[in-house]
Amino acid sequence: MKNYIYILLILLMFSKLYSQDATSVEKNQIKINLLLPGFAYERGFNKKHTLYSELSFGIGYRNSDFHGSAWSLYPNITGQFRHYYNLERRVIKGKVIKHNSGGFIALHANYNFKPLSNDNSYSSNETSFTIAPVWGFQRTYSSNFNLGLNIGPGYTINSYSEDSGFTPVLKFSLGWVIGK
Repeated sequence: MKNYIYILLILLMFSKLYSQDATSVEKNQIKINLLLPGFAYERGFNKKHTLYSELSFGIGYRNSDFHGSAWSLYPNITGQFRHYYNLERRVIKGKVIKHNSGGFIALHANYNFKPLSNDNSYSSNETSFTIAPVWGFQRTYSSNFNLGLNIGPGYTINSYSEDSGFTPVLKFSLGWVIGK
């Protein structure tokens, strides 16, 4: 009788593994981000790799003793080549991988356009490009509510100034996955 229970448990485990298409990322996924408003599209092209693209808005802040402080709002485009590294482990532990819920490492690239508005002439009117290796994760819950975080060391190149250099990259998102 014990052997039948073990066989049944093994069969249940394998059926759970294959019920989520083993360990594959979603082929197409669209998200709406609320924290910094925008739209994101993630395209899976094999079992563990995706190309993530996002069009959103960013908020900038600068402070100087000479010019004072300034806030600005600017559009940006983000692209990431993501490698999801823990999908198998999540499935074995019975955790969900639907909508690419898992941990990833990525090559992150971001282009910031000129600000749409700012409250001070000191606020930068230049564009910038940042590239960074990042570590991150995202989770999508049963209501399609999505949260994501990625962090890493980056290098920013500013279009007109000598301010280019190393910068931390931190991105936190809250939103919803559109679709089933």
